[in-house]
Amino acid sequence: MRVILDTNVFLSGIHWDGASSKVLKEWFLNKFTLVSSLEINRELFSQFKDFKINMETEEIHFWESLILEKAVFVIPKIRVTAVKDDPDDNKFIEAALEGKADYIVSQDNHLLKLKEFKGIKIITPDKFIRLFE
Repeated sequence: MRVILDTNVFLSGIHWDGASSKVLKEWFLNKFTLVSSLEINRELFSQFKDFKINMETEEIHFWESLILEKAVFVIPKIRVTAVKDDPDDNKFIEAALEGKADYIVSQDNHLLKLKEFKGIKIITPDKFIRLFE
């Protein structure tokens, strides 16, 4: 199973217990393949440094290294305008299309209200975790 994780899933999973942290644990256990892109990583790595909860440099390096090591990286060739309310979120759909992802896991209502795009399901961490139960 190939999956895109939204930035908010990583940040929630790192800082709080809950569905997002369970998603990250399933990734650690190689239960799914993380698909990412340069644009997604740029946003994520920036948020590691600028998030309201301060992360130590070593922790940031750990997560960056882990993502760079374990994720499958794609360069989206197709641009979409599926997310009208927040066009910046289209990068997740573009990477999902290029990487042939099965799911986009997000807590962002702009993405979630689409529910699906060209066969790619867009679901919350809670719903995604249920797939492993």
